[in-house]
Amino acid sequence: MSSSKPAKPAKPGKTAKAPETPKAPKTPKAESHLAMVRRARRINRELAEVYPYAHPELDFRNPFELLVATVLSAQTTDLRVNQTTPALFAAYPTPEDMAAAVPEEMEEIIRPTGFFRAKTKSLLGLSAALRDEFGGEVPGRLEDLVKLPGVGRKTANVVLGNAFGVPGITVDTHFGRLVRRWKWTDEEDPVKVEAVVAGIFPKSEWTMLSHRVVFHGRRICHARKPACGACPIAPLCPSYGEGETDPEKAGKLLKYEMGGYPGQRLSPPADYPGKPAPALGAE
Repeated sequence: MSSSKPAKPAKPGKTAKAPETPKAPKTPKAESHLAMVRRARRINRELAEVYPYAHPELDFRNPFELLVATVLSAQTTDLRVNQTTPALFAAYPTPEDMAAAVPEEMEEIIRPTGFFRAKTKSLLGLSAALRDEFGGEVPGRLEDLVKLPGVGRKTANVVLGNAFGVPGITVDTHFGRLVRRWKWTDEEDPVKVEAVVAGIFPKSEWTMLSHRVVFHGRRICHARKPACGACPIAPLCPSYGEGETDPEKAGKLLKYEMGGYPGQRLSPPADYPGKPAPALGAE
């Protein structure tokens, strides 16, 4: 038999108080566009301190070499391209030389970069176009570059920003992934991503912003296992926690110079703090 006492009846004129329902957690207030812009610009400033040496990770000595290397970089690593281009440029140092190449011989040289038949076709086509339409020189305008075989906006912006000093935003897979993680945009289309980011930053920042974001994506904010616990901009990241948050475990995920390993360039800039990458066959 239960020994609990019966509940006291409510006093006349008053209603018995019902048990309180637990309150749901407050939904975070939506970030205004202005607040997002300020946060984005702060991320850029902090990345500039983390990567003061950020640079294009393709080896090149002139606009033609950068154009060719960028075309080759599709569906492979910059390291593999850098290990392949010394032999390619030794054989075909100018657009005229490359346009006259025997396809099968070029295919054999660039085979390590993958998709070598399609890339050979693009390189032969763009070299012939440079020879026939631009006097053997790489044009310095986006509208001319994107008409070349195998050259899209991403490649054109890489060449313009790094060979001609014309500001450009390079939207590769790393850049797109990070700007979506940072909630700068939810766009998937690279052209739309480029337009959104161009509206957040002044033109003078576009090229270096691209390098910093790509550097961060390759070294810390990886696609599968971002090293959140070792990320210097974690307090500014709305996606913090998608990856490893334990600092010690996250530190083991760091790549390239952040993890004490060589970068992707065989001939990096003088101020690069990491080790040069090994030549093909010396890995």
